This record gives sequence, C-alpha cells and structure tokens, in this order.
Amino acid sequence: MLELYQAESCPHSKEVREAMTELGLSYVVHNPRLPGDEGGDVLNQQVLDELKAVGGEDQIPLLVDHTRGEHHYGSDEIIEYVENHYGEAEE
Repeated sequence: MLELYQAESCPHSKEVREAMTELGLSYVVHNPRLPGDEGGDVLNQQVLDELKAVGGEDQIPLLVDHTRGEHHYGSDEIIEYVENHYGEAEE
C-alpha cells in the first residue's frame, strides 16, 4: 500500500500526484497541513503526528510504501522511486 502525505495546493505534491496517476498507481492521500516555509496551518493533528512518527520530520510530500517498508521525502526523490519500482519495467 502506498500513502502520500501532501497538501493539495503544494506544487511539489501536485508533481507527485501527477506522476503516480500517469503510472496508474492507487494510493491513499493524507492532508496533514497546508504548505508553507515554516509549516502551514494544521488541518489534521492526528495525521500530522502520524507523518512525524513515520518519517521523523514535518515535511511534505512524504511517500510511505508499506509493501517495501520504505519512505521518501521530496517530489524528485518520490517520483524517481515510483518510476523505478512501479514503472512499466516492473510489471
């Protein structure tokens, strides 16, 4: 199972969503807070706490891959990861 901690208005999160959609991936989305340089307004404290517990940082986007037991921050790293592990070559 893939989980994406993100914010709808975050351009980096949007890049990740688009890449995952192009690959036809199913994933669960969590919106812990709004984007911002110092962390935007918290939308869901429980989800924000989960984000910090899983990855150790209050940073979005964060992808959690439960199947592979991995997590990745940052749009470039996440996109590279899903392309390498879930792209056509893996099928």
